[in-house]
Amino acid sequence: MKEKILVAGAGVSGIAAARMALATGAQVILYDGNTQRDAAGLRALFPEEAPIEVMLGGLTEEALAQTKVCVISPGIPMRAPFVAQLMEAGIPIWSEIELAYRNAKGRLAAITGTNGKTTTTALTGEILARRYDSTFVVGNIGNAYTGEALLTRDDSVTVAEVSSFQLETIDAFHPQVSAILNITPDHLDRHGDLATYIRMKKSITRNQTEKDTCVLNYDDPVLRPFGDTLPCHVIYFSSRQELEEGLFLRGEEIIWRRGGREERVCGIHEMNLLGRHNYENVMAAVAICSTLGVPMQTIRDGIRDFKAVEHRIEYVTEVDGVKYYNDSKGTNPDAAIQAVKAMVRPTVLIAGGYDKHAQYTEWIECFGDTVREMVLIGQTADAIEAEAKRLGFTACHRAGSMEEAVDLCAKLARPGDAVLLSPACASWGMFDNFEQRGRIFKDCVRQLEKKAADA
Repeated sequence: MKEKILVAGAGVSGIAAARMALATGAQVILYDGNTQRDAAGLRALFPEEAPIEVMLGGLTEEALAQTKVCVISPGIPMRAPFVAQLMEAGIPIWSEIELAYRNAKGRLAAITGTNGKTTTTALTGEILARRYDSTFVVGNIGNAYTGEALLTRDDSVTVAEVSSFQLETIDAFHPQVSAILNITPDHLDRHGDLATYIRMKKSITRNQTEKDTCVLNYDDPVLRPFGDTLPCHVIYFSSRQELEEGLFLRGEEIIWRRGGREERVCGIHEMNLLGRHNYENVMAAVAICSTLGVPMQTIRDGIRDFKAVEHRIEYVTEVDGVKYYNDSKGTNPDAAIQAVKAMVRPTVLIAGGYDKHAQYTEWIECFGDTVREMVLIGQTADAIEAEAKRLGFTACHRAGSMEEAVDLCAKLARPGDAVLLSPACASWGMFDNFEQRGRIFKDCVRQLEKKAADA
């Protein structure tokens, strides 16, 4: 009997992986443990003649016996019961990016880190597209790598945002340029401990050689020494100190010192991005694009024209003298710290969400004179309020929905203030994902704007 590829997880990445597997001539079993999924509806997403079957609930012995490799969706943890079945049967488990990599052509840059991945990936992609006709931006940014890999050519360049979940099950995945932007505690509910999470992030360099390049944050206490262990060329960047070799922030200018010579890249006022963390993202993108052969003037032009990505300190509008910002992608305390630090007005903050067992102390301590009031939503509201009060921040309020939170913020904010959605928590529970959370926030703000205009 012909061997098959088992695609586990019937979400966006799973559907894309199944389509790629079919396009390469494989037979596919599309498996999802949720028995409430619509099997007929899932099957209808593929051509009638396609050699694919949909399986819900449990895996049969027959399916396991036929399976050559399993491509697992990033949302499925390795502790899932069926994963143990696969391991016991000796079946290789690949991430969706592994399948895509094995079928892609051209050069690959891969970007990971706790925070800043999406902005850096989007900026890198925009700059590369100015130089190369065949440029692809894929991965955790919302465009499945498997959906684009077969379109790549020998002269293509691909930039991929990759998460720790995706890196958990790579094998041959080998970017010519990798970047790790930073590492702070996150997804400990998935990985179990910080050491495992760090190991997943570092694995982006697993297959790199002396011919390749890795871009690292010199200011990160984990990443600085890690660079000394790598066989590939390392380019460091820093927003805190001048480097003998690498990119750094000097006052309000980004400088690249290499081989004893300095080059001015750009000034921070030439870009449309706010905050020190974004200056770091820009430095990483500069290093990646230059390594891939983009001239510096083209890089400068791309930086100048780039706008902040949706849901990352995204300016929404101003209502009654109050500016509203959507940072729904601030799904952990460290990301939310960066958003708070980027605010230049007194701020009313919307926070809270799904509990990933994060620690909130450092985030709350960064409020200083910036955060005046905090409106809490979601599962973590109690824990955040308790820690805030322990640290002496008592201006906490509760809301049962995003609409209620926005309305309350409008009442609390004064002309000249900002309202910032930067939850420091995942979106699950109240929302499907951080994108939905951010769009609902923006819809609520626009309703406020409409009411103000009609008044």
